Amino acid sequence: MSRTTRIATLFAGLFLAFSMVAVDQAEARRGGSFGSRGTRTFQSAPPTRTAPQPAAPVERSMTPNTGPTNAARQPQASPQRPGFMNGFGGSMLRGLMLGGLIGLLLGQGFGGLAGMFGLLLQGLLIGGVIWLVIRLFRSQQARSQQPAMAGAPAGGGNFSYRDAAPADAGRTGGNRSFSIPNIGGGRTEAAPQQPVSKEISVAQDDLDTFQRMLTEVQEAFGREDHKALRQLVTPEMVSYLSEELADNAQNGVRNDVTDVQLLQADIAEAWSEGDRDYATAAMNYSSIDVTRNRATGEVVDGDENEPTETTELWTFTRQNGGNWQLSAIQEA
Repeated sequence: MSRTTRIATLFAGLFLAFSMVAVDQAEARRGGSFGSRGTRTFQSAPPTRTAPQPAAPVERSMTPNTGPTNAARQPQASPQRPGFMNGFGGSMLRGLMLGGLIGLLLGQGFGGLAGMFGLLLQGLLIGGVIWLVIRLFRSQQARSQQPAMAGAPAGGGNFSYRDAAPADAGRTGGNRSFSIPNIGGGRTEAAPQQPVSKEISVAQDDLDTFQRMLTEVQEAFGREDHKALRQLVTPEMVSYLSEELADNAQNGVRNDVTDVQLLQADIAEAWSEGDRDYATAAMNYSSIDVTRNRATGEVVDGDENEPTETTELWTFTRQNGGNWQLSAIQEA
């Protein structure tokens, strides 16, 4: 190996190692977008004043991704059209070329090569005739089946449904951090055997609860308080947050989040599915977010004197009018 090759290989290895460390550090600080939002888990939340850009899609969720919209996004593989080079003719041509090359290598020289071209020409003529006959036969068969298909009903029985626009949720008063946009009404009939989803409005007490839970969840995670987390978040979210805490412990670090201040927030959407309510809030907040060494308490990432600003979409859920719990977090 030359010196230039060794240097290039060394730089490539260092670049790869640096990239992996950067990715691991980013993933350690951010758990990504995870959780469940009922039937809207894999749908984009409406933009708001706080989060005008589309939120990151949910990456980890226990809700099965079986919606018709997801199947429609997947590109359908187009069937390969039959052709001479793809079928019998292609196999024959490759066989003839291979035979000519073998003859050339065995000592027949250019005479064997000339014989190969002659045999190749004959094969092309025969294959062309076979291809033409097959094509004529298929076109005639397609014409004979066309009248029967013409009487088929249009549409194929497939129906598409659009989400209903959120109902008017009202407006908060005073100097509250939350604001609920006035969104036009209208309701779309849900398909049979599907969870009934209808828009709802949230009260000011609910908004105050969301603001309080923003701080409580962050601080409970920083304290690694599993008991408090089980009260504040859904069992699915407990599993994700516990996994992140276990990774931090294995790496000898802990995440310390303090001085959480809500700067701006509004409701993106609120709806109900059967006996369960959901509300997605876009929240912009500042906090002191650092990573410390578990043994010494030394800051290994972040600035404990400089707050960072974050915008996320938090989805809360409650059943039968019970207490709200955090069910999903999406990066905005």
